[in-house]
Amino acid sequence: MHAYLLPMPIEEMPEWIASIRAEYIVSRITAGESAAEAKAAADTSFAQQFPNGRQRDHHLVFNVVAGDDVVGYLWVGPETNADAGKWWVWDVEIYEPFQRRGYGRDAMLLAEREARLAGAIELGLNVFGYNLGARKLYESLGYEPTSIRMAKHL
Repeated sequence: MHAYLLPMPIEEMPEWIASIRAEYIVSRITAGESAAEAKAAADTSFAQQFPNGRQRDHHLVFNVVAGDDVVGYLWVGPETNADAGKWWVWDVEIYEPFQRRGYGRDAMLLAEREARLAGAIELGLNVFGYNLGARKLYESLGYEPTSIRMAKHL
């Protein structure tokens, strides 16, 4: 069974935004930032990305659905307001009970389709270095590193 996308209902957005913000903070801490740095980055990013609690213009937020189940979510949109041709996967997640069934691959292919339909010529994403499963999926779909940030804990 393949996954498909349904626009996330507006009434689900506040809870979803709070959830992904919390996950973003944890990811930044796991990647090596202090709790204060991670929270400050989240405050700045989410104020820009969700003015008035709604996604920015031209950004699309979907539930990833398989059969009758919401198996995850996908958020895509322009990387910057200045270049509508370059789109970004701002966030994608397949929920734990539904992982390793091909839904992540489906979601990424659907993200590419949505970006193309909007006129994008490129789709980028960020993946934290510790997320080896996601990196393997993205590489299998043809995504290549464009920059690598490295650090060493002292």
